[in-house]
Amino acid sequence: MARMNGPPPKGGKSSTPGAPPEGGRGRGDRRGGPPRERESRSKLYAEEVVHINRCAKVTSGGKRFSFSAFIVLGDSKGKVGFGMGKAKEVASSIDKAVRNGEKNVKAYPIVGGTVPHEVEGTYGASKVRLIPAAPGTGVIAGKSMRSVLDKVGVHDILTKSYGSRNPMNVVRATFDALSRLRTKEQYQIMRGVEL
Repeated sequence: MARMNGPPPKGGKSSTPGAPPEGGRGRGDRRGGPPRERESRSKLYAEEVVHINRCAKVTSGGKRFSFSAFIVLGDSKGKVGFGMGKAKEVASSIDKAVRNGEKNVKAYPIVGGTVPHEVEGTYGASKVRLIPAAPGTGVIAGKSMRSVLDKVGVHDILTKSYGSRNPMNVVRATFDALSRLRTKEQYQIMRGVEL
């Protein structure tokens, strides 16, 4: 095997195969690591972007792109809501979604860091089930459901999702399930008996 003599190849590339280019980042540097914390746009609530959809309108001059953002926001103390926004830029669509979501924030009954009882919720072809869990269990849920449960302040819960996995439908089904929750005191008042 012949040895290469002389200066290294142009472009700043390393002669070692598989090594990252000098002065650049390797494949391992792009992955891993904690996600960069983004400053919240809402003054009252923390928000999380669930889904951003890109829409293209074909015109005679080419394609015009617009973005729609779907976000969940809450205070982790029982209040949570969701919002949608559409704009020509991603940042503007998120801003609109946050303003829309602040109007839809509602309080839901959370007891001891979990839901008071087992409940199901549906929206479209999505169906979710929320099951109370013992302290220390954690939030056992998919990404879409977790964003809602974290923002409402649930720390221990078991969940199951059926049907469509569309993130928007799953989030709306989760809100439907939360809206069906009642505390023991509320049931006592509704039935007029002591449980």
